[in-house]
Amino acid sequence: MALGSSPQRGLILRWCRTRSPFIRRAFTSRANRTPPSAAYFADKVDNPAVTTTPCGISQEQRHALDRALRVDQAGELAANYIYMGQAAVLGRDPTVGPLIQASTVSVARSRNTNSRLSRQTQDMWSQEKKHLEVMNKLQLQHRVRPTLLSHIARIGGYGLGTITALMGKEAAMACTEAVETVIGEHYDDQLKEFENLPESHPSVPLLKGVIEEFRDDELEHLDVAVENHSQRAPAHALLSTVVGAGCKVAIELCKRI
Repeated sequence: MALGSSPQRGLILRWCRTRSPFIRRAFTSRANRTPPSAAYFADKVDNPAVTTTPCGISQEQRHALDRALRVDQAGELAANYIYMGQAAVLGRDPTVGPLIQASTVSVARSRNTNSRLSRQTQDMWSQEKKHLEVMNKLQLQHRVRPTLLSHIARIGGYGLGTITALMGKEAAMACTEAVETVIGEHYDDQLKEFENLPESHPSVPLLKGVIEEFRDDELEHLDVAVENHSQRAPAHALLSTVVGAGCKVAIELCKRI
């Protein structure tokens, strides 16, 4: 397996977050800070960071920004429908249901289960709803045309969520693990691409902060999936490969269409 392949990159990301004291402190401290995305929910509406877009950038930079926000909005739309499909099947499950549904819960460790979260966790779906709302606002702010594949993203996301949930709780979590691994890498790549955008425009530092915030959210979802036995899913390697490859194809299509 190549060193840069998705499974290994995802494993490295998880290892760094759990083993490195510096990175653990960074993730702990961010919980005590106001997230960058909060700027899009503030009462003040004349903030140029959330109302304007860079005008003096090259055509190549504009195309890169357009592609990024187009695919990000489509990805968050599909993620919402994945969780919607999973919730339709597993919403009443006492272990997985609360992690998917829109609430903040504390799942205690039990004698009868080998892996339940022992920490308080904000549900994944509500975070994805916020991500989508912010991405919708970013598209309007930067005047980006949405992908023509939005309807397919809804159908594909709901179908993937439903099918993996019908395969069992572990398969649903394996789906989340595979999707969030790809999305985490995707957001990392975008942050590198955005280094070419002018920091002098107020929207650019905010955009980078939002992408970094959402990347970290997705990696937390990945952690939740692993802690809930995603890797015990039937044919875990095959399922992860298929879902991950599908995500990568969808990303490339949404960039262009």
